[in-house]
Amino acid sequence: MLAVNLLLQFFCRKVFLMRLGTEVLGLNTTATNLLQFLNIAELGIGVAVGFALYKPLFDNDHQRIKEIIALQGHLYRRIAMIVIAGAALLGCFFPLIFSKMKLPLWYAYASFGVLLLSSLLSYFVNYREVLLTADQKEYKIAFSYRLCMMTRLIIQLVAVYYFDHPYIWWLAIEGGFAIIAAIALNSTIRRTYPYLGPVEITGRELRRKYPEIVSKIKQIFFHKISTFVLQQTSPLIIYAFTTLTLVAYYGNYMIIVTGIMLLLNALFNSIGAGVGNLVAEGDKIKILNVFNELFAVRFFISSGAALMLFFLAQPFISIWIGNEYLLPRTSLFIITLTLFLNTSRSSVDSYINAYGLFQDVWAPIAEAVINLGLSILFGWLWGLDGILSGVVASLILIVFIWKPYFLFRWGMKEPVSVYLKIYVQNMAALGMTVAVILWIFPHIPCNNPANSDQFVALAAEIFTIAAISLFIFQSMFCRGMRMFSQRIIGKIRK
Repeated sequence: MLAVNLLLQFFCRKVFLMRLGTEVLGLNTTATNLLQFLNIAELGIGVAVGFALYKPLFDNDHQRIKEIIALQGHLYRRIAMIVIAGAALLGCFFPLIFSKMKLPLWYAYASFGVLLLSSLLSYFVNYREVLLTADQKEYKIAFSYRLCMMTRLIIQLVAVYYFDHPYIWWLAIEGGFAIIAAIALNSTIRRTYPYLGPVEITGRELRRKYPEIVSKIKQIFFHKISTFVLQQTSPLIIYAFTTLTLVAYYGNYMIIVTGIMLLLNALFNSIGAGVGNLVAEGDKIKILNVFNELFAVRFFISSGAALMLFFLAQPFISIWIGNEYLLPRTSLFIITLTLFLNTSRSSVDSYINAYGLFQDVWAPIAEAVINLGLSILFGWLWGLDGILSGVVASLILIVFIWKPYFLFRWGMKEPVSVYLKIYVQNMAALGMTVAVILWIFPHIPCNNPANSDQFVALAAEIFTIAAISLFIFQSMFCRGMRMFSQRIIGKIRK
């Protein structure tokens, strides 16, 4: 269902570009990023609650689960009030923020209002979704929430293509289906966890009973700031230095990147809960062996996704919406590098979350300062490529240098050299794979496809070369991949 939804989004994007124009889509991207700025107020409550749920789910402690979810709801209602107040204040500055926009100003207010509605539903209605994730039952979301979102896209497509005033129809359907999806999701949660319901303890009493959750929330707040700056500020900075049209061009690439991220998250998210249960067991040897194995597998998938993006994004966009929407090759390389860094970090992040290691509050602050400062400086010097390079710099310094050290030093309590050995072995395998692809690519008949058939043939060849080469080299150099292969072979023989 997720794959169908992604394909549908690509098709809808082309129609929306034709009927709504790049200004409207660029406006929508900018409004989304502004709203995410307000959602910093969420403070990381969902992450802290997910961490707190691992143990009671493992013990099947229904009363404790009810109380933790009730505490989450209590905190979320307060956060929603802050978001509403912040949205009202931000709206006062829309004439200044969107002064370069050629569209009527009410477009900005309407787009932001509909997106705000969806966000508020997550605070008032959808927040219990974290229980499905922590309980490794996130697949159930596909049968409620994602089905509604896919239906929404189809109806939006028909309305925008055939009806007058397409933007008004698009907004109305967006808001209506946000409500329908929330109802469907909560129906799934009620059926899965019938024991959930109100508790007799007040919110203040719950905060006193679970001080560890409140403590984790304070720590995670700083990490949320870093995540926002990393993921949401680039379009805002691009708009500040350029136009909404370039934001829309960048948004086309980000639809591809987001699709890849959603597919990888669907593969990785349930594993995160499993890592939480593994850490709760406390077997150090097993914890390290599983890390080695998970790192190799996730590195394989992340590297393959990055290689596919780099070699296929330009021809895909040319066939999809036209050559005029292409970004420079250097921009694509930086976007690809960012995707690789963001996805291959997931193994370390899963273990950090499982150990509850959020006390390094200086790290996300430093990451945000580096990201924002360098993006603005480099953007002023080199435009789009400079803005994107600022993101890469912050990822390398904090995510790929500090975070593994932090995990191995204070979580797994192993020498950092253990991680360095694992990482270097996997990077060696990737380097050799890239060399093989670069050597073979000029000899591929359809390396510059002119139609969808040729593109599919090129994608199949790149995928085959990358997957086989990377698997062979990882099996040669990486113990984790060999362990994973033995595990699969053992399951097949059974």
